[in-house]
Amino acid sequence: MKNAFEASGSSPTRSETNIQPSPDILVESHGSVFLLRPVSSVGQEWLRENVIGESTQIFGNAVVCKPRYVGDIVFGARGDCSRILGIQRSSFLRQSL
Repeated sequence: MKNAFEASGSSPTRSETNIQPSPDILVESHGSVFLLRPVSSVGQEWLRENVIGESTQIFGNAVVCKPRYVGDIVFGARGDCSRILGIQRSSFLRQSL
């Protein structure tokens, strides 16, 4: 027996559902510092080419960033839409904005 929603056509198919691509960079707020954590090779390459320099502090695989620079970095990453799929903010940051 078929599902009633499948038979009526009112149920969205799997291809019609809105699936968000996973982000390439996670932005984590930790109070006085932010961590920019690449979660894909695209994000890692973008950070390496645009953010990481000789004086950049690294914590694990994340770039340590002062809060005053985060907005410009996120703006630049979003502007490079051919390489950055999305930026995800931590729940703490989402609440504070």
